[in-house]
Amino acid sequence: MADSCEALGAVPEHERILQEIESTDTACVGPTLRSVYDDQPNAHKKFMEKLDACIRNHDKEIEKMCNFHHQGFVDAITELLKVRTDAEKLKVQVTDTNRRFQDAGKEVIVQTEDIIQCRIQQRNITTVVEKLQLCLPVLEMYSKLKEQMDAKRYYSALKTMEQLENVYFPRVSQYRFCQLMIENLPKLREDIKEVSMSDLKDFLESIRKHSDKIGETAMKQAQHQKTFSVTLQKQSNMKFGKNVYINHDRIPEERNEITLKHVLEDEDENEEEGDEETFENYYRKQRKKQARLVLQPQSSMGYGFPVNRLFDLLFEIRDQYNETLLKKWAGVFRDIFEEDNYSPIPIVSEEEYKIIISKFPFQDPDLEKQSFPKKLPMSQSVPHIYIQVKEFIYASLKFSESLHRSSTEIDDMLRKSTNLLLTRTLSSCLLNLIRKPHIGLTELVQIIINTAHLEQACKYLEDFITNITNISQETVHTTRLYGLSTFKDARHAAEGEIYTKLNQKIDEFVQLADYDWTMSEPDGRASGYLMDLINFLRSIFQVFTHLPGKVAQTACMSACQHLSTSLLQMLLDSELKQISMGAVQQFNLDVIQCELFASSEPVPGFQGDTLQLAFIDLRQLLDLFMVWDWSTYLADYGQPTSKYLRVNPNTALTLLEKMKDTSKKNNIFTQFRKNDRDKQKLIETVVKQLRSLVNGMSQHT
Repeated sequence: MADSCEALGAVPEHERILQEIESTDTACVGPTLRSVYDDQPNAHKKFMEKLDACIRNHDKEIEKMCNFHHQGFVDAITELLKVRTDAEKLKVQVTDTNRRFQDAGKEVIVQTEDIIQCRIQQRNITTVVEKLQLCLPVLEMYSKLKEQMDAKRYYSALKTMEQLENVYFPRVSQYRFCQLMIENLPKLREDIKEVSMSDLKDFLESIRKHSDKIGETAMKQAQHQKTFSVTLQKQSNMKFGKNVYINHDRIPEERNEITLKHVLEDEDENEEEGDEETFENYYRKQRKKQARLVLQPQSSMGYGFPVNRLFDLLFEIRDQYNETLLKKWAGVFRDIFEEDNYSPIPIVSEEEYKIIISKFPFQDPDLEKQSFPKKLPMSQSVPHIYIQVKEFIYASLKFSESLHRSSTEIDDMLRKSTNLLLTRTLSSCLLNLIRKPHIGLTELVQIIINTAHLEQACKYLEDFITNITNISQETVHTTRLYGLSTFKDARHAAEGEIYTKLNQKIDEFVQLADYDWTMSEPDGRASGYLMDLINFLRSIFQVFTHLPGKVAQTACMSACQHLSTSLLQMLLDSELKQISMGAVQQFNLDVIQCELFASSEPVPGFQGDTLQLAFIDLRQLLDLFMVWDWSTYLADYGQPTSKYLRVNPNTALTLLEKMKDTSKKNNIFTQFRKNDRDKQKLIETVVKQLRSLVNGMSQHT
């Protein structure tokens, strides 16, 4: 009875346990099942029976539910199969529609880009039109200025210049043509000044024909004053003043016969130029000289009066004439230099060769052996300059002969005038030509060659002067031509300009450098900008083969040193904060190309590895970082036999700190690796030792 009661009590307990198993989470089943075993010994068996019954009951419910929903499932599958075909068709249609949309979109994109380009062009055209409308008044005024200059309306031209400077030029000062106009205005003013001075001189010369009448009037007035009686001199001041007025009133009547048109015009122009005082002083000085000539004519000098003033005047006129010739030939030289193409003269036939040789004394046995066509080393300006120097000598001789001086004095005058032409006029034109910004390296090389040939031609100019004056060069007091110093200075200036322009060109290439300073691996080839720079240097140094050896070698060494310095400055740039080892390796590839270029002997004449020494500082610095040979560097520092003697501790410290920052950035996630920690510690140790070396150097200094 007790067993049956226990069995009845166990059944609700089993149902409760089953309900807990079905309703609770899987993680909580363990305690529930443990309660089954904690009850009566046969509770497990009864629980299993109850569990089987429950399972069968659930199976029946599942089967019943499946039977209930089976037909719906079958119908759904049937519907899906029917829809499948339509879905595939829809997919094909959607794909085709998408493709057509893409094709149409491409056309729209192309048309849109065309519209954008058209809008940009339209905007640029509008901008250009606005700028042209701003520039046109300036150009019209400058054209008006040119017309006034051509028409010799100098006063109006000065007014136009003033308007250009004060009103028009400030509006377009940023354009290059405006700068050229501004630079040309002082030259135009100087031309006006010269023309005004010339007109004044012509006026002073023209009034000399009235000197007889002026002298006659002066003699009459002097005679009239001599005949005044003592009683007239004692008359009252009023009456005496009246007589004086009458006497002086006659003078303007005589003077009115002389036209003052040019003087008044020149005065207006000079007031505009600000040179009124200069012209006034010159006018007074010339009038005083003319007065001396009127009061002391040559007929009076024949009676023993001194004639030194006359000869002084003649020599002064000679000097002024020479100055006029020098100014004229300065313009001739400028025109010759502007028309020159700065390339060797091509000769296609023997007739052309003979024509040039007849104009310019050139001798080259090796060139004469060559067959036609061939080229003379100088450019067209050299024979033209030589011819014009001879023309200057003829013009100077023509005036000197009229002074009736001895042949020795005339020879001395010609040589001094020619020296002035060479040392002042031609030298100034050459220096101005060399400093012009549009003169390139090729033109500078040709200018150096030209000056060498002009220098050699100076001895022929001395022979030319000797032949026309019949004065031997062995005479003790014979003046020599200073062509050597003249053309030597021009050559030095051209050489310096070559070095400067070559370094500027190197800087332009270096500015194109675009290193990725954080790259992990090098590209495996040198940078494009450096290869372009090396090809440029090769082509330039081929042109330098016509230069004297030392000039070409100096230019080559200067270029390599400047390139090395520029590359080193690129590494040490303060704006560059981090450098990876891959970037150093890429930089090393570029330096290797520089060393190969230096070893290829671009300019002959270097001994051994002299040219490669220009890159020795970079090479030792890169080797130190590539090999990571800090122990050797620190141990041998300061010793003459050190492997890294050219590496400055400050330079090494700067570069190492940039690499240290890169290592810290790259090792954020690898800081627990032993190798990385050791490398970081090594870098920090080396940095400390380098800082101590730098501090020691500063204290020693």
